[in-house]
Amino acid sequence: MAASKKAVLGPLVGAVDQGTSSTRFLVFNSKTAELLSHHQVEIKQEFPREGWVEQDPKEILHSVYECIEKTCEKLGQLNIDISNIKAIGVSNQRETTVVWDKITGEPLYNAVVWLDLRTQSTVESLSKRIPGNNNFVKSKTGLPLSTYFSAVKLRWLLDNVRKVQKAVEEKRALFGTIDSWLIWSLTGGVNGGVHCTDVTNASRTMLFNIHSLEWDKQLCEFFGIPMEILPNVRSSSEIYGLMCLGDQSAALVGQMCFQIGQAKNTYGTGCFLLCNTGHKCVFSDHGLLTTVAYKLGRDKPVYYALEGSVAIAGAVIRWLRDNLGIIKTSEEIEKLAKEVGTSYGCYFVPAFSGLYAPYWEPSARGIICGLTQFTNKCHIAFAALEAVCFQTREILDAMNRDCGIPLSHLQVDGGMTSNKILMQLQADILYIPVVKPSMPETTALGAAMAAGAAEGVGVWSLEPEDLSAVTMERFEPQINAEESEIRYSTWKKAVMKSMGWVTTQSPESGDPSIFCSLPLGFFIVSSMVMLIGARYISG
Repeated sequence: MAASKKAVLGPLVGAVDQGTSSTRFLVFNSKTAELLSHHQVEIKQEFPREGWVEQDPKEILHSVYECIEKTCEKLGQLNIDISNIKAIGVSNQRETTVVWDKITGEPLYNAVVWLDLRTQSTVESLSKRIPGNNNFVKSKTGLPLSTYFSAVKLRWLLDNVRKVQKAVEEKRALFGTIDSWLIWSLTGGVNGGVHCTDVTNASRTMLFNIHSLEWDKQLCEFFGIPMEILPNVRSSSEIYGLMCLGDQSAALVGQMCFQIGQAKNTYGTGCFLLCNTGHKCVFSDHGLLTTVAYKLGRDKPVYYALEGSVAIAGAVIRWLRDNLGIIKTSEEIEKLAKEVGTSYGCYFVPAFSGLYAPYWEPSARGIICGLTQFTNKCHIAFAALEAVCFQTREILDAMNRDCGIPLSHLQVDGGMTSNKILMQLQADILYIPVVKPSMPETTALGAAMAAGAAEGVGVWSLEPEDLSAVTMERFEPQINAEESEIRYSTWKKAVMKSMGWVTTQSPESGDPSIFCSLPLGFFIVSSMVMLIGARYISG
């Protein structure tokens, strides 16, 4: 029997989307932006102590292998020739910190996740060394000194993990965010793996000067980080074996926010609102971050963004499922919320890791308030969805004040946007329309676009006239402005009550001063396939 003829759809572009909760591999048609196939694997999070959040770097890497393999199998079942995959981009959770041994290829400790709070006393100690009239850390990085960013996590590992200390002393250690770990591993690992990152991920370490676009010697000396363990910094769209783009930057590209003033909000484990500020670094007076949005080519100009980061968004749904057990699947949250259509005066502030933008208040902790005997799990489910929307309102208000021109609508993406109640609540609470693309995988799409547009690949044009039109779903506010403001002001009262819960670090909460201590051949089927990383702005 003659072999069936493979469909010719090329050129195709793949994207690895490695997030906090899951890993995915997706393949797009570069001419139409159509998603052809994908596979997803959930990633475990470990909580060894209160406030500590870790993941296994090897599990993350194996999940990437699995997703690529399964997606290619699905393409084969669709009779699609995978030799038409011309480039692969990478989008990843930012700030999460990995140190590994370049001789053995083994991680020297679990990945310390961006949500992790163990470094609070490190932050407090370092903050005392910054002159009040010269905050050189923020002026160089655009970031406040916080447990959120990689430098303090790396400092903790150097102070407390003997295996890391010894590897640094013996010149065997490599540091990177998740993109660097994946790229190094996927491009050969101990056999010549490429140790690199892109400007968007580098800008989230607190070691990178966002003006000169280089690792900063003064910052490295301040945090006590040896510069030889840092990855080489590249643009977000070029061939290096495999390159990358931070997940929120990728979403900005995927939403096609290429013009100054365009913004998007991604609903994932956390919530990340970014606004393109063009070639100019805009520093916030209202608690937002200044970050690198993208640099789409070695010789292309850098674009910056203002970013509002919310630590807990989709993670609150996972908490209701895994910790409280009031739902069995994440999708059930919409059904519960729909049953009541209101929180009945119940407000949920999910400050599990303190409060990020615009407060930057590490002493805050999660609270549920306004409870009565009438309150049930449906009201709590509704309040959890409202919490995501209220947090977005806070960072949108801050962004409007910084930019001076209020957004007329909000572009959204991410897994949670499939929840129609959440999207309607968001429109009601913002009191502006919320616009969602019919294909919500814009983070992966942005990674694929940056990969396909890289010099030497050139299968994806980013010129405005060549970009495919995207079908949008629009949610209009359905309540009056007065009701929206009343609900928002009550939320603000609840936020104030969440602050100041943590006043001292106890041994149980993990005071760091107390504790010392697969080849790619299976999918590279053509010499034309090049591995590229594309990173997109996010959180």
